[in-house]
Amino acid sequence: MQLRFTPEEEAFREDIRNTLRQAVPEEVRQRNAAGTLNYPDDIIATTRALNECGLAVTHWPTEWGGKDWTAVQHHIFGEEMALNFIPDFLPFNAGMVGPVIAHFGTPEQKEKFLPATANLDIWWCQGFSEPEAGSDLAALKTRAVRDGDEYVINGQKTWTTLGQFADWIFCLVRTDPDVKKQAGISFVLFPMDTPGVELRPIETIDGGHEVNEVFFNDVRIPVANLVGAENQGWTIAKFLLGNERSGIARVGWTKTKLAEAKRLAAATPAASGGTLLDDPLFAARLAGLENDLLALEVTQLRVVASSAGGKPNPASSLLKLRGSQLQQDALELLSDLAGPESLRTDGPVPQYLNYRKVSIYGGSSEVQRQIIDKAVLGL
Repeated sequence: MQLRFTPEEEAFREDIRNTLRQAVPEEVRQRNAAGTLNYPDDIIATTRALNECGLAVTHWPTEWGGKDWTAVQHHIFGEEMALNFIPDFLPFNAGMVGPVIAHFGTPEQKEKFLPATANLDIWWCQGFSEPEAGSDLAALKTRAVRDGDEYVINGQKTWTTLGQFADWIFCLVRTDPDVKKQAGISFVLFPMDTPGVELRPIETIDGGHEVNEVFFNDVRIPVANLVGAENQGWTIAKFLLGNERSGIARVGWTKTKLAEAKRLAAATPAASGGTLLDDPLFAARLAGLENDLLALEVTQLRVVASSAGGKPNPASSLLKLRGSQLQQDALELLSDLAGPESLRTDGPVPQYLNYRKVSIYGGSSEVQRQIIDKAVLGL
């Protein structure tokens, strides 16, 4: 199987590659390749540099900075971002709340939030998961009670990624407890420094501080910060998660890890002579991953091309499911190659441990299989 692009598409790729390399300093790209980015500074600087080039929110509506590109051009752009070690855009801004506000927001909300979101003048975080509402997100209990022109919010969110840097949070809250659980949810926005908001760090298995718990104690926010209609939050959440799952495949990122595995294998002597790259068992394992990744790339192009009118294709769950598996497989291969070196704190094991999460966030693999069963296969 081969994936070929037209001469025009290859010219587009070359232009994008040159623009990315000129806009983002080499030292930032080197830090990203080494896994030593400076947070939040490198993410903010990269986003603002690419926003000046018109490349920060290419998939948004064109009136808010998006590009009128084909599905293949969007794919090429994402791949070149990864292959050139450009730091990822903050997903909560570019891939989640931005498209939601552009699609469901009022004109006032669009004017207020979209330019600032694109330029990372606002750092957003996500308030979805709760201690008893992770994969079953509709079971959330955080309550928002209407009091005149305000909502009063009480409850808890967990696994709030990078919340320690966030200026605002977009949050799912229960506004009607007396209806079917999916039907009583709303989508609201508010600053993280609102009185009554408390953030506590969660230390992850790799020793890092990436996620947090967030508590709400009589948090008052304007009703004007409701996105869409009251109790429309479940529809908005499905829209947001569909966009998120398409991006979680991260084909370009996995390509860089397999390329790194090839370099390590070529420098590692094999017991039978030659290098690991010459070992038939290792070569078969690597070739299998490369073929699986190519199949995922072709599937991603098909899914993106078939999504129209801002409505994500339910087949994005296929990308999320298989993409997360291949990311984990690639890191497992790197850890096996590194041997004792994998025990270093800056070695592949911390990243391997961190990436166990990718088969959970954005909807666990079990949830994706249920979506594929019902919405894709119709079983």
